[in-house]
Amino acid sequence: MGVAEINDDSFESEVLQSSEPVLVDFWAPWCGPCRQIAPVVEQLAGENDGSAKVVKLNVDDAPMSAQNYGVSSIPTIMVFKGGEVVDRFVGVQPKTRLQEAIDAAKA
Repeated sequence: MGVAEINDDSFESEVLQSSEPVLVDFWAPWCGPCRQIAPVVEQLAGENDGSAKVVKLNVDDAPMSAQNYGVSSIPTIMVFKGGEVVDRFVGVQPKTRLQEAIDAAKA
């Protein structure tokens, strides 16, 4: 299962209005650390399917959303619950740390 790509137009419906927690990976194709963490994001998407949503947002294609959330370096990963940011990570993170953030948002 691939990770859904979102953009400025779909951000509100896919993330802010989601009934389940959403992990958003702010990334860009030219970013080495973003490519490094991509397999972890894919795994999280598969393992949380049905209980949390995992999406990617290319900051080059969706600058408005990145700017709205103060993304100044990538990868930045945020966990949203009920339209609010409940956790935020900058740089490559261990999978366990991201899963703990998703689990906390599910609770």
